[in-house]
Amino acid sequence: MKKVFKLRYILSGLLVIVLVMQIFRIDKAIPETNLEYDYLIMTKPPVEIANLIKAGCYDCHSNETVYPWYSNLAPISWSIKSHISEGREHLNFSEWGNYQPGKRGNKHDECKEMLVNGEMPLFSYKLIHSPANFNEEQKARLIAWFTNE
Repeated sequence: MKKVFKLRYILSGLLVIVLVMQIFRIDKAIPETNLEYDYLIMTKPPVEIANLIKAGCYDCHSNETVYPWYSNLAPISWSIKSHISEGREHLNFSEWGNYQPGKRGNKHDECKEMLVNGEMPLFSYKLIHSPANFNEEQKARLIAWFTNE
């Protein structure tokens, strides 16, 4: 009987903690963006390449993040926001026009390297976003695009 009583207190305590965490919401404000600086507008890739980049990169690497329903649940929301902030810090396709030509070349090289090494899109992102699960042909086309651009 004592174990059930202790378990009830532990579960109640955990529930209270989870409910209190919901008070701390993430900022989902979309930064103002000059569309002329957007990567897809500036580089004009073929439609297939543009769709792949949108599907696999833009949620974390642009100002066009589409937040899924579960981004309303702490602490998951905190992890998502952290990934987005870090992604935008490394590469923001919405700010492509602000990058110097040399930096743009470096970012293309980094995109290619991340795809070749299987580092991007993140595994956790691909689990929930099936369009980001690039097959080998799609991956090869993206690598070729980032190599030749």
